[in-house]
Amino acid sequence: MSTVSGARAATGTRAIAGVSIAELCYRYPGAAVPALERVTLELEPGQLVVVAGASGSGKSTLLRAISGLVPHFYGGELGGRVRVGELDTREHGPGELAAHVATLFQDPETQVVMGTVRAELAFPLENRGWDAGAVARAVEETALALGIDALLDRATAELSGGELQRVALAATLAGRPSIACLDEPTSQLDPVAGDELIGLLRRLNEDTGLTVLLAEHRLERCLPLADRVVALDEGHVAFDGDAAGFLSWAVGRAPMLATPAARLLSGLRIPPVAGVKRARLAIRRAGLTVGEIAFIDPGEQSVRSQAEVVKFERVWHEVKNGPVILRGLSFTARRGDRIALMGRNGAGKTTLLRHAAGLLKPTRGKLHTQGRVALLLQNPNDYLVHERVADEAPAAALARFGLTQLADRHPRDLSGGERQRLALAIVVGSDPAVDEVSTDGGRAAATGGGAPTVLCLDEPTRGMDRHAKHELAELLAGFDAGVIVATHDPEFAALFANRVVLLAGGRVIADAPPIEILAGGTYFATEVARILDGAALTASEALALLGREPPA
Repeated sequence: MSTVSGARAATGTRAIAGVSIAELCYRYPGAAVPALERVTLELEPGQLVVVAGASGSGKSTLLRAISGLVPHFYGGELGGRVRVGELDTREHGPGELAAHVATLFQDPETQVVMGTVRAELAFPLENRGWDAGAVARAVEETALALGIDALLDRATAELSGGELQRVALAATLAGRPSIACLDEPTSQLDPVAGDELIGLLRRLNEDTGLTVLLAEHRLERCLPLADRVVALDEGHVAFDGDAAGFLSWAVGRAPMLATPAARLLSGLRIPPVAGVKRARLAIRRAGLTVGEIAFIDPGEQSVRSQAEVVKFERVWHEVKNGPVILRGLSFTARRGDRIALMGRNGAGKTTLLRHAAGLLKPTRGKLHTQGRVALLLQNPNDYLVHERVADEAPAAALARFGLTQLADRHPRDLSGGERQRLALAIVVGSDPAVDEVSTDGGRAAATGGGAPTVLCLDEPTRGMDRHAKHELAELLAGFDAGVIVATHDPEFAALFANRVVLLAGGRVIADAPPIEILAGGTYFATEVARILDGAALTASEALALLGREPPA
């Protein structure tokens, strides 16, 4: 085994395998309805397939079925057939299929098991009997390809969520599988890293024949590179075709799956296309110019009169024998603020939120908070401890977050977006209260209770479809508290925020209305802003400026 595997690693060859799915039906244990129903697909080797659909539509379950986790790990009732190459997933479990299928799911924290990044990448290869030289080379090449070579000797426990996601992906690709099943692989990555990852997947697809199945909610990122789009709806295949056909279908049949560019073009009576470049060309060919759209003026910003609820005064956070994460950071949030906290992975966003909630203490500087600070961290699974959704949070909190109908489900069986909403219900409904915290050089005190005056959320839209993001934005608008959301999603920031605070190197480098930060750039900009050179942030704004009605 070692000789064969080592030879494969040395020569760079990979086994070629397609996927054949026939009449696949699957129901999770105890579930009232099937997660997949009569799914039939033939996936040719070397295709890059985007799997689209709302939260709970069956995307993750489809990837689990291809990797063999359904039914071997999850149990439940399975009908139909899934074949990966010559292997029938009924007869061959995830261990055997792992040589052909690499799988990365929404929670990379649960997939990283080793103490260092280098050991994490080497672990699956050593398990397959690769010789030491082949393992070392595969680890080095994979780390370079994914831009994590500087992390190889870091402890995995010290990595940010985005860094963990890249490490987990690298570990799945190091063994040169023939198929990669990726569930929201860019959900915790900053815009630069997300675009680089999608580009890397396309390059691997084109250069090595890697078959890629990519389940994503941020479709504007990946549709331009897709050979094929499969859309699921309540466990059924609702669409199967190319990207342009999918967007035309989505505008008319599933508007929340339509990208911002598709909604803009549809409102201009132009057939939708995928990607900024194609959209700009389509607008020019239709005889329209960006100059026809007047730039949105943010106008005079009124002086904020609301009470301050969080105030950082030159706060530093220094790790002993490690990096400096916050560098003299000054920042104030007031009641009623809707703040999108943005910046690349490692800029200090999560650390800022942890300080606000009292989980970390500044090494230097002062921090003041007024009232209760509720914090929802990146991994909602950390908040789920019961067997039933109904036992996780008060009934009123479940109703507020649209979870009443899921009360009898097991929390771990929910989709990523549903689990995120449940964790938010738990945090808002029953988090320990903090009335006043004053921190000066690391000294803190906490007392009291009541509704939160500050709500901090770290990447809350991970795993959420566009409809769920709209609902979350409306939900956050209903809070009297100040809201601070760390996010890599400029579309969501444009949807809910009245301030965008941009971090870099542990400092605030910009603090302004969304139109001033999300309009003029490339990475921290919405898709519509990139198409229209910053004239508007959303399709609705642009169409309103042109006197057009947005699509229904």
